[in-house]
Amino acid sequence: MESVDIKKVQEIINHFAGKDVYIYLETTNGAYASHHNQQFFSAGAYIRNALVRYELGKITGNGPFRVGLKIDLGWVYAEGITHYEFDEFGRLLMAGHDYNGKLAVALEISETPFE
Repeated sequence: MESVDIKKVQEIINHFAGKDVYIYLETTNGAYASHHNQQFFSAGAYIRNALVRYELGKITGNGPFRVGLKIDLGWVYAEGITHYEFDEFGRLLMAGHDYNGKLAVALEISETPFE
């Protein structure tokens, strides 16, 4: 993955606008390791292969970045994006890594379901 180039990512987000796409969205603040500290409150969210069509997508901020996708009845939103990749399968993969390099958020967009 590369560090976010806001202009390139916006172009790719625009490419998917108005199409039926599959969304993968995950956030975590350490839920997988919360057993190491009983006082740590862990939280996260996960959705995979949600079929949506967004009319407008936007990446904003100075880094880490925010990405919002305007769908018919609301928004899909991810904050903390630091890296991206447009892979060989035509998928936009975006991730946000914390200061220790651990995954904090992922938002991915594809015209085909994620396996």
